[in-house]
Amino acid sequence: MIPALILLYVVTLFYLSITERFRNFASIVSIQGWLLFAIALLRLHTINPAELAFIAIETLLFKALLVPAILFAVIRHTKINRVRTSGSSQFGALLFSLTMLAISASVTCYISDSTVDLVFFGVALYALLSGLMLIVFRSRLFFHLVGFLIIENGVFLFSMAIGVEMPLVINIAILLDVLMSVLMLGIFFTRIDNKIHADDADSLTHVKD
Repeated sequence: MIPALILLYVVTLFYLSITERFRNFASIVSIQGWLLFAIALLRLHTINPAELAFIAIETLLFKALLVPAILFAVIRHTKINRVRTSGSSQFGALLFSLTMLAISASVTCYISDSTVDLVFFGVALYALLSGLMLIVFRSRLFFHLVGFLIIENGVFLFSMAIGVEMPLVINIAILLDVLMSVLMLGIFFTRIDNKIHADDADSLTHVKD
């Protein structure tokens, strides 16, 4: 069951590289939240029930429900719909995503530590690179926010790759950071919408208080 969920997670990362609708990005974040929720239940079923309950509730509430709801609220308030890209640029992004997957698989092959789950490690590394790609190669702040969330999901997978006790520690550390980042950027988008329609990061430098 876990391999099938991991495969679906990889498919969502592929889709990130070719989609151009903002609502699709928000939907992917939600789908990944549900996948991580199911993976956590299956992967961490042997840990303390109280710790498992915390991780499950945190994953379901924030990753699958609250954070996607905030993203959809940002989309509705700012009336952003899609970014127009050519077919060649989408194909290039897909090739770049496949390259990152190959790099992740290559790095994973060099790891010989028996305490590390190589499947989780490889997918987590691919998620980190995919989120970084959104932040570096996309200029709109919405993509930067989604990229940050994808990276955070990758960190969650890393924690399950290196041991069943780590998800609790890592999620306590990053939970408030993720939530506050989403809320702050959501407020930021709604505040600047009356000043500018474009949400390019470059255009924000011209906004005066």
